[in-house]
Amino acid sequence: MNSEKETKKNKKPDPRAKKTKADKQMEQLQEQIDRLETEKQDLFEKLQRVGADYANYQKRTPRQIADSVAYEKRAIIRSLLPSLDNFAHALASSETAGGNEAENGVIKGVKLVFEHMLDAIKTQGVERIEAQGKEFDPAIHEAIQMRCEKDKPDNIVLEDFQAGYTLNGQVIRPSKVIVNKIPAEAPAQEESKTEDTNNSEPGDEE
Repeated sequence: MNSEKETKKNKKPDPRAKKTKADKQMEQLQEQIDRLETEKQDLFEKLQRVGADYANYQKRTPRQIADSVAYEKRAIIRSLLPSLDNFAHALASSETAGGNEAENGVIKGVKLVFEHMLDAIKTQGVERIEAQGKEFDPAIHEAIQMRCEKDKPDNIVLEDFQAGYTLNGQVIRPSKVIVNKIPAEAPAQEESKTEDTNNSEPGDEE
Protein backbone atom coordinates (compact mmCIF):
# COMPACT_ATOMS: atom_id res chain seq x y z
CA MET A 1 0.00 0.00 0.00
CA ASN A 2 2.76 2.38 0.94
CA SER A 3 4.52 1.72 -2.32
CA GLU A 4 1.39 2.63 -4.28
CA LYS A 5 1.00 5.87 -2.34
CA GLU A 6 4.62 6.77 -2.91
CA THR A 7 4.27 6.03 -6.62
CA LYS A 8 1.25 8.32 -6.88
CA LYS A 9 3.01 10.97 -4.80
CA ASN A 10 6.15 10.88 -6.88
CA LYS A 11 4.21 10.94 -10.16
CA LYS A 12 4.47 14.43 -11.77
CA PRO A 13 2.18 15.91 -14.43
CA ASP A 14 3.48 15.70 -17.98
CA PRO A 15 4.81 19.17 -18.97
CA ARG A 16 4.06 18.38 -22.60
CA ALA A 17 0.37 18.14 -21.77
CA LYS A 18 0.42 21.65 -20.20
CA LYS A 19 2.31 22.98 -23.21
CA THR A 20 -0.18 21.47 -25.59
CA LYS A 21 -3.08 23.05 -23.72
CA ALA A 22 -1.34 26.41 -23.63
CA ASP A 23 -0.61 26.15 -27.34
CA LYS A 24 -4.27 25.50 -28.05
CA GLN A 25 -5.24 28.55 -26.01
CA MET A 26 -2.67 30.63 -27.85
CA GLU A 27 -3.96 29.39 -31.19
CA GLN A 28 -7.51 30.25 -30.19
CA LEU A 29 -6.44 33.71 -29.07
CA GLN A 30 -4.49 34.21 -32.30
CA GLU A 31 -7.53 33.17 -34.32
CA GLN A 32 -9.65 35.68 -32.42
CA ILE A 33 -7.03 38.38 -33.00
CA ASP A 34 -6.88 37.57 -36.71
CA ARG A 35 -10.68 37.61 -36.93
CA LEU A 36 -10.89 40.92 -35.12
CA GLU A 37 -8.14 42.31 -37.32
CA THR A 38 -10.06 41.27 -40.43
CA GLU A 39 -13.29 42.76 -39.10
CA LYS A 40 -11.46 45.97 -38.22
CA GLN A 41 -9.99 46.19 -41.73
CA ASP A 42 -13.42 45.59 -43.29
CA LEU A 43 -14.98 48.27 -41.12
CA PHE A 44 -12.18 50.68 -41.96
CA GLU A 45 -12.63 50.10 -45.71
CA LYS A 46 -16.40 50.55 -45.38
CA LEU A 47 -15.83 53.77 -43.45
CA GLN A 48 -13.49 55.00 -46.18
CA ARG A 49 -16.10 54.23 -48.86
CA VAL A 50 -18.83 55.96 -46.87
CA GLY A 51 -16.57 58.98 -46.39
CA ALA A 52 -15.76 59.12 -50.11
CA ASP A 53 -19.44 58.75 -51.04
CA TYR A 54 -20.38 61.53 -48.65
CA ALA A 55 -17.66 63.80 -50.03
CA ASN A 56 -18.90 63.14 -53.57
CA TYR A 57 -22.46 63.78 -52.41
CA GLN A 58 -21.43 67.12 -50.92
CA LYS A 59 -19.78 68.09 -54.24
CA ARG A 60 -22.60 66.71 -56.41
CA THR A 61 -25.59 68.13 -54.54
CA PRO A 62 -24.83 71.86 -55.02
CA ARG A 63 -24.12 71.24 -58.70
CA GLN A 64 -27.42 69.36 -59.11
CA ILE A 65 -29.28 72.15 -57.32
CA ALA A 66 -27.60 74.78 -59.50
CA ASP A 67 -28.43 72.81 -62.67
CA SER A 68 -32.04 72.44 -61.57
CA VAL A 69 -32.35 76.15 -60.78
CA ALA A 70 -30.75 77.06 -64.14
CA TYR A 71 -33.16 74.73 -65.97
CA GLU A 72 -36.21 76.24 -64.25
CA LYS A 73 -34.93 79.78 -64.85
CA ARG A 74 -34.40 78.99 -68.51
CA ALA A 75 -37.95 77.59 -68.80
CA ILE A 76 -39.49 80.64 -67.08
CA ILE A 77 -37.59 83.12 -69.26
CA ARG A 78 -38.54 81.23 -72.41
CA SER A 79 -42.19 81.46 -71.38
CA LEU A 80 -41.81 85.26 -71.10
CA LEU A 81 -40.28 85.75 -74.56
CA PRO A 82 -43.60 85.71 -76.49
CA SER A 83 -44.86 88.53 -74.25
CA LEU A 84 -41.71 90.53 -74.98
CA ASP A 85 -42.28 89.90 -78.70
CA ASN A 86 -45.83 91.22 -78.42
CA PHE A 87 -44.60 94.37 -76.68
CA ALA A 88 -41.96 94.90 -79.37
CA HIS A 89 -44.48 94.42 -82.21
CA ALA A 90 -46.97 96.76 -80.56
CA LEU A 91 -44.34 99.46 -80.14
CA ALA A 92 -43.10 99.01 -83.72
CA SER A 93 -46.67 99.39 -85.05
CA SER A 94 -47.27 102.48 -82.93
CA GLU A 95 -44.22 104.20 -84.42
CA THR A 96 -45.69 104.01 -87.92
CA ALA A 97 -49.21 104.96 -86.92
CA GLY A 98 -50.16 108.41 -85.73
CA GLY A 99 -52.27 108.93 -82.64
CA ASN A 100 -53.78 111.52 -80.37
CA GLU A 101 -52.31 112.62 -77.06
CA ALA A 102 -54.11 109.91 -75.06
CA GLU A 103 -52.91 107.17 -77.38
CA ASN A 104 -49.38 108.50 -77.24
CA GLY A 105 -49.58 108.38 -73.44
CA VAL A 106 -50.63 104.74 -73.56
CA ILE A 107 -47.78 103.97 -75.93
CA LYS A 108 -45.31 105.61 -73.56
CA GLY A 109 -46.70 103.49 -70.73
CA VAL A 110 -46.33 100.30 -72.78
CA LYS A 111 -42.78 101.28 -73.65
CA LEU A 112 -41.94 101.81 -69.99
CA VAL A 113 -43.35 98.37 -69.08
CA PHE A 114 -41.40 96.78 -71.92
CA GLU A 115 -38.14 98.43 -70.84
CA HIS A 116 -38.80 97.45 -67.24
CA MET A 117 -39.25 93.80 -68.26
CA LEU A 118 -36.01 93.91 -70.25
CA ASP A 119 -34.17 95.38 -67.26
CA ALA A 120 -35.69 92.76 -64.93
CA ILE A 121 -34.57 89.79 -67.02
CA LYS A 122 -31.20 91.42 -67.61
CA THR A 123 -30.51 91.16 -63.88
CA GLN A 124 -30.97 87.39 -64.29
CA GLY A 125 -28.28 87.19 -66.96
CA VAL A 126 -30.52 87.62 -70.01
CA GLU A 127 -29.22 89.69 -72.92
CA ARG A 128 -30.92 90.59 -76.18
CA ILE A 129 -28.94 89.54 -79.26
CA GLU A 130 -27.96 92.43 -81.50
CA ALA A 131 -28.68 91.34 -85.05
CA GLN A 132 -29.57 94.15 -87.48
CA GLY A 133 -26.51 95.44 -89.30
CA LYS A 134 -24.34 92.62 -87.93
CA GLU A 135 -22.75 89.87 -89.98
CA PHE A 136 -24.86 86.73 -90.08
CA ASP A 137 -23.75 84.21 -87.47
CA PRO A 138 -25.52 80.81 -87.54
CA ALA A 139 -24.67 80.29 -83.87
CA ILE A 140 -26.97 83.15 -82.80
CA HIS A 141 -29.01 83.93 -85.92
CA GLU A 142 -31.62 81.93 -87.82
CA ALA A 143 -32.08 83.03 -91.44
CA ILE A 144 -35.73 82.95 -92.45
CA GLN A 145 -35.34 84.88 -95.70
CA MET A 146 -32.68 86.09 -98.14
CA ARG A 147 -32.85 89.50 -99.82
CA CYS A 148 -30.56 91.33 -102.18
CA GLU A 149 -29.54 94.93 -101.45
CA LYS A 150 -26.43 95.68 -103.50
CA ASP A 151 -25.66 98.87 -101.61
CA LYS A 152 -25.03 96.82 -98.45
CA PRO A 153 -22.38 94.16 -97.73
CA ASP A 154 -23.07 90.53 -98.46
CA ASN A 155 -24.13 88.28 -95.54
CA ILE A 156 -25.27 91.23 -93.43
CA VAL A 157 -28.47 91.05 -91.40
CA LEU A 158 -30.93 93.45 -93.00
CA GLU A 159 -33.81 92.99 -90.61
CA ASP A 160 -34.33 91.44 -87.19
CA PHE A 161 -37.70 89.74 -87.61
CA GLN A 162 -37.79 88.23 -84.12
CA ALA A 163 -35.34 89.14 -81.37
CA GLY A 164 -33.09 86.45 -79.95
CA TYR A 165 -31.84 86.18 -76.36
CA THR A 166 -28.96 84.64 -74.43
CA LEU A 167 -28.90 83.49 -70.81
CA ASN A 168 -25.48 83.78 -69.16
CA GLY A 169 -23.89 83.74 -72.60
CA GLN A 170 -25.83 80.71 -73.88
CA VAL A 171 -28.42 81.11 -76.62
CA ILE A 172 -31.94 80.35 -75.41
CA ARG A 173 -33.48 81.56 -78.66
CA PRO A 174 -31.69 82.64 -81.85
CA SER A 175 -32.71 85.80 -83.68
CA LYS A 176 -34.88 85.20 -86.75
CA VAL A 177 -33.40 87.44 -89.40
CA ILE A 178 -33.45 88.48 -93.05
CA VAL A 179 -29.99 88.24 -94.57
CA ASN A 180 -28.48 90.15 -97.48
CA LYS A 181 -27.38 87.80 -100.25
CA ILE A 182 -25.73 89.28 -103.32
CA PRO A 183 -25.59 86.90 -106.32
CA ALA A 184 -22.12 85.95 -107.50
CA GLU A 185 -21.13 87.79 -110.71
CA ALA A 186 -20.00 85.88 -113.81
CA PRO A 187 -16.20 85.67 -114.28
CA ALA A 188 -14.65 88.48 -116.34
CA GLN A 189 -13.34 86.03 -118.96
CA GLU A 190 -16.81 84.70 -119.69
CA GLU A 191 -18.12 88.27 -119.94
CA SER A 192 -15.41 89.18 -122.50
CA LYS A 193 -16.23 86.09 -124.60
CA THR A 194 -19.89 87.06 -124.55
CA GLU A 195 -19.04 90.59 -125.66
CA ASP A 196 -16.78 89.28 -128.48
CA THR A 197 -19.54 86.99 -129.72
CA ASN A 198 -22.08 89.79 -129.69
CA ASN A 199 -19.75 92.22 -131.49
CA SER A 200 -18.68 89.79 -134.26
CA GLU A 201 -20.33 90.18 -137.70
CA PRO A 202 -21.62 87.27 -139.83
CA GLY A 203 -19.09 87.92 -142.64
CA ASP A 204 -16.08 87.79 -140.33
CA GLU A 205 -15.99 84.00 -140.19
CA GLU A 206 -14.74 81.98 -143.23
